[in-house]
Amino acid sequence: MVGFDELARGYWEAKDEHDDLAKEVKAKFAIGYPKDNIIFQSPARAILYQNGRQVLDEDITRPEALVGTLKQFFEYRAPQIAKWEEAAAKFQERVPELAESVIKLIERERKTNKKFIAAFADFSNIARASINPNISDVTVEEMLIQHLLTERIFRNVFDNPDFANNNIIAVEIEKVIRVLTSQTFSRAEFLKSNDYFYRALEETAATIDDFSQKQSFLNSVYERFFQGFSVKIADTHGIVYTPQPIVNFMVKSVEDILQQEFSKSLGDAGVHVLDPFVGTGNFMIRVMQEIKRTRLQEKYASELHCNEVMLLPYYIASMNIEHTFYDITNTYQPFEGICFVDTFELAESRQGGLFTEENTARIEKQKRQKLFVIIGNPPYNAKQEREDDNNKNRKYPAIDKRIAETYIKDSKATLRNKLRDPYVRAIRLATDKIAENGEGIIALVTNNSFMDETQFDGMRKHLVGDFSKIIHINLKGNARTTGERRRQEGGNIFSDLVRVGIGITFFIKKHDEQEMPANILVHDVDDYLKEKEKTKFLVDASSYLNVNFEKAELNNKNAFVYGNADNDFALLLPLGTKEAKRNSKGVADVVFKNYTLGISSNRDAVVYDFNEQDLANRVERFCDDYNAEVVRYRLKGKPKDIDSFLNKDTIKWSRNLKRDLRSGKFLTFDASHIRVSLYRPYTKRFLYFDHIIIDERGQVDRLFPNMDTENENRAIAITGHAQTAFIVQMLSCIPCLDVGGRPTQCFPLYTYNEDGTNRRENITDWALAQFHTQYNIKSISKLDIFHYVYALLHHPTYRATYAANLKRELPRIPFVTSPEDFRVFVKAGQRLADLHVNYESQPEYKLEHVENKDAALDWRVERMKLSKDKTSIVYNDFLTLEGIPPEAFEYRLGNRSALEWIIDQYQVSTDKRSGITNDPNRADEPDYIVKLICKVTTVSVDTVKIVSNLPALQL
Repeated sequence: MVGFDELARGYWEAKDEHDDLAKEVKAKFAIGYPKDNIIFQSPARAILYQNGRQVLDEDITRPEALVGTLKQFFEYRAPQIAKWEEAAAKFQERVPELAESVIKLIERERKTNKKFIAAFADFSNIARASINPNISDVTVEEMLIQHLLTERIFRNVFDNPDFANNNIIAVEIEKVIRVLTSQTFSRAEFLKSNDYFYRALEETAATIDDFSQKQSFLNSVYERFFQGFSVKIADTHGIVYTPQPIVNFMVKSVEDILQQEFSKSLGDAGVHVLDPFVGTGNFMIRVMQEIKRTRLQEKYASELHCNEVMLLPYYIASMNIEHTFYDITNTYQPFEGICFVDTFELAESRQGGLFTEENTARIEKQKRQKLFVIIGNPPYNAKQEREDDNNKNRKYPAIDKRIAETYIKDSKATLRNKLRDPYVRAIRLATDKIAENGEGIIALVTNNSFMDETQFDGMRKHLVGDFSKIIHINLKGNARTTGERRRQEGGNIFSDLVRVGIGITFFIKKHDEQEMPANILVHDVDDYLKEKEKTKFLVDASSYLNVNFEKAELNNKNAFVYGNADNDFALLLPLGTKEAKRNSKGVADVVFKNYTLGISSNRDAVVYDFNEQDLANRVERFCDDYNAEVVRYRLKGKPKDIDSFLNKDTIKWSRNLKRDLRSGKFLTFDASHIRVSLYRPYTKRFLYFDHIIIDERGQVDRLFPNMDTENENRAIAITGHAQTAFIVQMLSCIPCLDVGGRPTQCFPLYTYNEDGTNRRENITDWALAQFHTQYNIKSISKLDIFHYVYALLHHPTYRATYAANLKRELPRIPFVTSPEDFRVFVKAGQRLADLHVNYESQPEYKLEHVENKDAALDWRVERMKLSKDKTSIVYNDFLTLEGIPPEAFEYRLGNRSALEWIIDQYQVSTDKRSGITNDPNRADEPDYIVKLICKVTTVSVDTVKIVSNLPALQL
């Protein structure tokens, strides 16, 4: 049995009914079987030893005896493991405190200790020249802290007392540490308070004989250290231990691909292998284990390469790889294939030393090699959550230029920020490196969004041209979905450490097959699988050869299509295109000339509120705080390092707000800027609509520039996203960017100048001519087309037929069969539009109000709850609303019904970062939310009725 952190917790020896169990026990102990926690079991009897002595001997034919035996076996914790678990938890809690103590010490010594000032400066210059020219002093301090707090682990866990003298990077860092500790600071005294952890770790490690378990043990220390030390570092660098079943599957698959496609093997001469993001070394270790021992010496010396830019995993990987080589060959040999370097930085044109002469030599040697296999797990962080976290991923001009001139250049998407994701950079870099060799394999575990999300369309186009075969396994697990879609995604194979969907992809490039587009093979694991079931899938398959794939193709929208996505969608009328938006002459073959995303505030907690006065008070404080920073910035001489200068306690900074501060722009609160906005389906909030405080307004101020335009204009808001089912909703006020739960495009009936003048029809003359021609009815108006489109986008047949397309691109519009059906759709669209826009004016559905006689009359909501059978809503302790008709849940906006959106949004919530609380309860109308539920129930039931009566579609 393998348990916590891969430490062996117990052993099970099964015997048949003919064995004398007592004799077998003695025989096994005589040859060295452990006595910590071991069961010897025959069909009818079990003997259990724990902590060196027999604790039970039971007849397990009795159910209660069997249950008791198993319970005692599985709940047992050997003293050293129990001590480790307790110590590890305490260590994770203590790391921030220890780190803060070192930071204070470093800051003090940098003011008074001349030797340390010089040593720190020298080391910082080395780090900037080697890793990142913009590396901050804080990052340098973090490296020193990592070394100081973990060096003892490497000396003792791996019985390597000369670690700090032998490792080429540790030698340089140790020089700085020794200067730091030479005067007023004792390393031993400082670490004494944490001695309990070190001793517990060392004692537990001493009980581990199997080296692979010792490696897993150290990996768990690595994860715990970083999660305690710095969540920002863990987030920015995507620090997460790759599950061994993924590593095993990928390495075995690469070996099989080499044999199947190239008649080669990992052990063959000339097959250079690189792990660009080696972490703790798991991929490289598994590659070494796949190579025959007769070939490993040569491969280890010159053809295995890996890079790591984080100090602690670099240390661990070095030792793991070297000990694996020793374990296989019984010979110790330093691993010269590992480099302390940022792989992305190698693509830049900078010259100079890379930390040490030996490290530089290793890097230059690697750069000269023609790589045949690139394998690993790139960082997964696409972007920091907010600008003022200051943990955003750095820019790499050379790679970003390659992405811009390839993936971005050929993208038709509006939002393309994810194309700066480190894993996209990794694919771009690896593609270019394999191209230098002319052929080879890239095997990466990544966020799988590049396979189906719209903004990766240009990337998909290039991948199909760059490779001869692409093999993708979609392991799902996207935790950023909701409702039924979230359940379908199942568990994440990385447990709860990663929230994005995971995929394993093999990109294969062959000399003789590059004239044709890539052969694309895709396997989606079954829906609803748990983490362990996905792990079992990889273990059982062991290689891609044992997986059933479906052939996919790249359509003319650069989307991978398979299953039901191979249809006539491309032949339908385009709702809108980027080209049409850019066409200043106004002539375009689209239904809508213009469309826009909703507003992206980048600080929703500040600019949105259910209460108008609370919003006004908060925005006034924000204006004062921001203006104070503008003044302070000027008084301090406009410092260049604005990120370190800014006050982040009271202001949520963003790129655009920093730009406005640099420009000296001040904020003046203006109550007339408070508008009503649709924040989520059937959820209106007050919004402070200002140019500076709102980060990205898009073109929303051309849709609803003032309150008067809200009375005459409407927009069809469409959310098509890989993570959610298709959403369409009508609105007549300012939309939030995520009004559909994900970025949403809005197609208005009219557009205006920013001052509200010059109203223009947004449906094109071309579209009007198409409908006139199709139905031979000249009286069809643009408003008719607007309502026709809205009804059509609700039709179940349309949504089912084009479900895959709608996740990847904007809708396209078919014609219905007859003029009579067209009129039915127009009328239905008009009714749906009025119903959805004026939802607060609808009659209340007669739900039963069940009152708790033991509770006081109370209309206040904290958090509502829907019953499991979806027939009632527990409103609060006083009130339950019963009798919800099942049809109400048939009206869905994405993965939720309209009622479920109300339950989700109308709750008292506190923003974790700012501490701002948003309360939907109304003092002037205490029962508003109850009425809203009843009205939205009416809207839902009537919507289902209208949609169900639409004419059949022939698609």
